Amino acid sequence: MTARSPLVGLLLALALTGCQESSTTPASPASGASGFHRPAGETGGSSTPPPQSSSSTPGLGPTPTSGPGTVPPSWLGTRVLPRRPDGYGRARKTPRALDPRRFTLPDTLPPLPGAGFASEVAAVPADVLARSTWAPGCPVAVAELAYVRLTFWGFDDKRHTGELLLNRSVAGDVVAVFRKLYRARFPFEELRVTARSELDAAPTGDGNNTGAFVCRPTIGTRIYSQHAYGLAIDLDPFQNPYSKGDLVLPELSSSYLDRDRVRPGMITPDGVVVRAFAAIGWTWGGQWRSLKDYQHFSANGR
Repeated sequence: MTARSPLVGLLLALALTGCQESSTTPASPASGASGFHRPAGETGGSSTPPPQSSSSTPGLGPTPTSGPGTVPPSWLGTRVLPRRPDGYGRARKTPRALDPRRFTLPDTLPPLPGAGFASEVAAVPADVLARSTWAPGCPVAVAELAYVRLTFWGFDDKRHTGELLLNRSVAGDVVAVFRKLYRARFPFEELRVTARSELDAAPTGDGNNTGAFVCRPTIGTRIYSQHAYGLAIDLDPFQNPYSKGDLVLPELSSSYLDRDRVRPGMITPDGVVVRAFAAIGWTWGGQWRSLKDYQHFSANGR
């Protein structure tokens, strides 16, 4: 998982102990962080996309795009959770408005041209770097990062445009993965670069941003997670939470720990997401034994 924030919250404040498989208990998070690397998207936006007509998601059957769960609730990203003694937010039952969760937030970028999958890989623009979590001292140089704009399929069955910061060495491979996911109509809520302000945002437990780069050490250590190198990514963290013992991130996603009740956006062991990342040599945190990080994929298995 990744950075913490109202919209990020696993690549939200997670810089979730770097989404590393570990048998130790994560150290207490700093000022409001609810995850050692709270999943990107740890909190959420409150804008409301227009309702759409029903359609289907391949492999998951009919996917209604109107009705409960298809519109962001007005309180999304605003209700701060009580904290556990270790500083993380307390896990809560998943609200009915978020189960199943199947809405996509309005795009924040101009659409890429065309009608199908499209992507652009470039050096990181100064304005993007300024709103990211990169700072001097991060374990990766700016020149080693790439700014990727790409299209993705939304829960509203529409084409959207998002962004990722990735290590330049893996940008092409990750774009190839998202091309496969777009063609398979695997849905996302948002793809957005994690902001520095999100790292220590108060836990709301309802973020769902898909993101990659987050420059933050594993809480309580000087060790950086793979996200800090741009070599890991978290996908739909709410539908694919992190869990270890009674710690669940995002904290309102408890319903999605039931992996037998497959809902849109969930990653399954034999599904297209795991297969697509396996094709580029990346592995899935949902296959770890000491903890489960269902949103997390990385180049080195950490």
